[in-house]
Amino acid sequence: MEVFRSTLTKMMDNPSLAAATCFAGVYAAYYLFYVVKKPVIACGDRAFLQFLDKYCSVSKEKFWPTWWCFQSHAQTLLRVLIQSNKPIRYTEDYLKTPDGGEIRLDWEENDKSHYPNETRPTVLFLPGLTGSSQENYCLHMVRDNTSMGYRSVVFNNRGTGGTSLKSPRTYCAANIEDVKLVIRHIKDKYPDAPLMGVGVSLGGIILFNYLASEGSKAELIAAMIISPAYDLHQSWVSLSKTVNYWMFNRHLANNLCKIFQKNLHLFEEHVDIDPAHVLKSETIKDFDERFTSKLFGFESVDHYYTEASIHNKIHALAKPLLCLSAADDMFAPEATIPLKDAMQNDNIAIIKTSHGGHIGFLEGTFPRNGTYAYKWFRQYVFAIFEHGIKAD
Repeated sequence: MEVFRSTLTKMMDNPSLAAATCFAGVYAAYYLFYVVKKPVIACGDRAFLQFLDKYCSVSKEKFWPTWWCFQSHAQTLLRVLIQSNKPIRYTEDYLKTPDGGEIRLDWEENDKSHYPNETRPTVLFLPGLTGSSQENYCLHMVRDNTSMGYRSVVFNNRGTGGTSLKSPRTYCAANIEDVKLVIRHIKDKYPDAPLMGVGVSLGGIILFNYLASEGSKAELIAAMIISPAYDLHQSWVSLSKTVNYWMFNRHLANNLCKIFQKNLHLFEEHVDIDPAHVLKSETIKDFDERFTSKLFGFESVDHYYTEASIHNKIHALAKPLLCLSAADDMFAPEATIPLKDAMQNDNIAIIKTSHGGHIGFLEGTFPRNGTYAYKWFRQYVFAIFEHGIKAD
């Protein structure tokens, strides 16, 4: 009581201290009651839901976003800036494509694993829009995967990761030809090794489209996607907002233009593409309208976005897919997350957190070495490989 009286006296004598204490109290209350929550899990497949409940303890826990940066933009940007980037020595594997192109796969074979080489469980990683095997989320998950005894393969989209195009063709969210080729290549090399896929952002959209297109023929036993955009039309609307435009949209468009400019000579004779116009793209949609949609033969950029969107393809899934999304992801507005569809279909579970931004999911006071997404990755991948696809 004496301590309380002393503190109260100091606050009365110091208005600044009183204001700071009041603010801290309000901030703490808001954080504890409105930010820290258990995730919403939408899953209509009873066996899949039981599987997650039994083997993924994170499904029962609250997500505690980093208390000093739980806002969506802060989560998104700080993940890039403060997450550690300890390098990994990959083994490069160059895969030729039917059109004369080239894809670089980066392998972490994990030769010290207790699993025999021929049957070592393997995870294929698909990075985001202009990402590669050197993105910190890839480095973290590959290291986690290695620690569990598994093999990792990172699929760098054509022209990314420091590579140059060998043919006038790049990549897009709606086209699954390259990922099919990569998966077949891995299965040819290790036919007896179980294979999972993990896609982040654009990589998640491509992986989802592969699973929906192939159905039961998909050569993956299961998959996980992190921060996918479900409806690209609505993603464009969200990314057009002033803050999102300046913080993300324009930056990513600039990265796309850099890849195009590096390989400009391959597209100068393309009748439908005006290179000068492409290089003036200020948004992702500008670039997709002037280049991507034309390169892949779509009638328009809207046609491309309709074909690439995944929110209406859940019914076509035949392999277990875990989706991790944040309600405040500016690339995937909360209204576009298809929770109702997930409740009415098999083979999908959508985990929706209240915060996390885009590929952020930072937690803890010093979130340098881990995120909530990596926790889900470790537990889900381990559960799939060690306990089968679904619980009995």
